[in-house]
Amino acid sequence: MKKMVGFGDYLLRLNPEGYLRFIQADHFQINYTGAEANVCVSLAMMGMDTEFVTRLPDNDIAACGVAELRKFNVGTSHIAYGGERMGVFYAEKGASQRPSKIVYDRKYTSIATCAYEDFDWEDIFAGATHFHMTGITPALSKTIPSVCIKACRKAKEMGLTVSCDLNYRKNLWTEAEANACMVQMMPYIDVLVANEEDAEKVLGIKARDTDVTQGKLNREGYIDVAEQICQTYGTKMVAVTLRRSISASDNEWSAMLYTNGKPYFSKQYMIHLVDRVGGGDSFTAGLLYGIMNDYGPQETIEYAAAASCLKQTIELDFNLSTADEVKRLVGGDGSGRVQR
Repeated sequence: MKKMVGFGDYLLRLNPEGYLRFIQADHFQINYTGAEANVCVSLAMMGMDTEFVTRLPDNDIAACGVAELRKFNVGTSHIAYGGERMGVFYAEKGASQRPSKIVYDRKYTSIATCAYEDFDWEDIFAGATHFHMTGITPALSKTIPSVCIKACRKAKEMGLTVSCDLNYRKNLWTEAEANACMVQMMPYIDVLVANEEDAEKVLGIKARDTDVTQGKLNREGYIDVAEQICQTYGTKMVAVTLRRSISASDNEWSAMLYTNGKPYFSKQYMIHLVDRVGGGDSFTAGLLYGIMNDYGPQETIEYAAAASCLKQTIELDFNLSTADEVKRLVGGDGSGRVQR
């Protein structure tokens, strides 16, 4: 059976209930999350073998987070312990014309202060077939980019397929810092996930005739971007999520996979959002599910888009959809009728 290893941050998400604003809240809902952890949980829900690797403080709060991963059958045996704190982010859910907001508290966390030697990479990658990371992880400190680059290099040396979601976060690092790190990592990446903003801000590659703030999406522009990435870095697959934001509550959602010089577009979904945080991670998990199960390109991108569509109707960060549920949506059963 194929196995995916994810490496990254694991942190607390605190949010007011429902659509309350921060200033209205007198208590917060607690959730454990992290981009790579979200991918691991989603794949595990679909029946795949996953292992999540991070560094956490040795305390009761971290232990609760690890228990949450184990609840969903994610492997945790290679988590390193050290440092003093987990990161936190606060999420205020938007609605209609009011956007969602994120506030980070992620400096000096256990993962941000980790060293490459904190992890036994030979043992971690033994028996694994896929390694996944995001651009969020190297953004957490000045020292962790070298850890991420070395981990990707080691994964490639051991024959793993390496995937990465660029996931640019302007609140964590600058475009120049992101570019300096990611261009070093790109030669080791087989499968790249990026949206229209990430490709431009991290790699300097812009989709022509596309303005995300105006809701314009141009398919030819994305094909051009993916082709440039593959030609520049030797990337085997580039997947792009295509979100047309009508409002904070309603989005049009589709995706493209570019491989072997050809683009494949999924069908488009109209989503009434419940919680969009983790939507990109669920897309990556769906993409990896297709790749790990030897799906063809069209089948893979259809599965990935459908998986992410379902996630954005689920509260909190994890996609708790099963493979059968995703396949039903791919097959056209999107009516939302009660299952009896």
